[in-house]
Amino acid sequence: MTTKDKNRPFRVLQLTDPHLMADASGELLGVNTRDSLDAVIAEAVKSHGQPDLILATGDLAQDGSEQAYRAFGDRLQVFACGSAWLAGNHDESGVLRRVASEYQAHRRQIIQGGWQCLLLDSSVPGQVYGELAPSELEFLETALAENPELPALITLHHHPVDVGCDWMQPIGLRNREDFWQIVDRFPQVKIVLWGHIHQEQGLNRNGVHLMATPSTCIQFTTGSSAFSVEPLSPGYRWFELMPSGEFYTEVGRATDFEFELDQKSSGY
Repeated sequence: MTTKDKNRPFRVLQLTDPHLMADASGELLGVNTRDSLDAVIAEAVKSHGQPDLILATGDLAQDGSEQAYRAFGDRLQVFACGSAWLAGNHDESGVLRRVASEYQAHRRQIIQGGWQCLLLDSSVPGQVYGELAPSELEFLETALAENPELPALITLHHHPVDVGCDWMQPIGLRNREDFWQIVDRFPQVKIVLWGHIHQEQGLNRNGVHLMATPSTCIQFTTGSSAFSVEPLSPGYRWFELMPSGEFYTEVGRATDFEFELDQKSSGY
């Protein structure tokens, strides 16, 4: 921020779990994922205007295809700011990183607006669950230690806490204790943010705000013991972050987007 607008909050848009496909007509449980992403982006622009940063937190592609990642990157051209992309369990990490670098979306550490945003890769090739490699944990610890004065937002794809859905218990972050051992040592961490669970959640752990965000396509049923989806509108999360560490956040949804969800599916 310049001196002139130092009192304006740092605005961050989170988009997560779009599950795009090489086929432009590709659907997930009856929902065209490109159309639903388009609707979410249009709603975010209409309701909030331009962000200063976009965090794309995994499962950008359902099929790991280069075409899907390019479709995602092209859709972000409506925004005037940069973006940063993370891999999820459905992504092909190597393909994602290569395409992300073409869109200058491969940053892992972003210091902007008086905050530090750190993106951790929790994806494990061939697995649905997540895990942070020793190199990721070292990156996290080093970045936090080097910038103790900056409020921090940490984001990853997989949930690092229980989310109240039995079927998701084994597909979250496996080595969450290692993650929290680091986070607990750094009081400047204000927010831990993730995707993966296709639903809105807001929790608190030792003063750290824990947040999950709706998918830009289908939504999983909150509190379900077995896989289940519910016909909620696709969504996003918006942040306004102040250098003091205070922040505002809300979830927005593309309520005008019409779709027919296949609620009989036992998986995706």
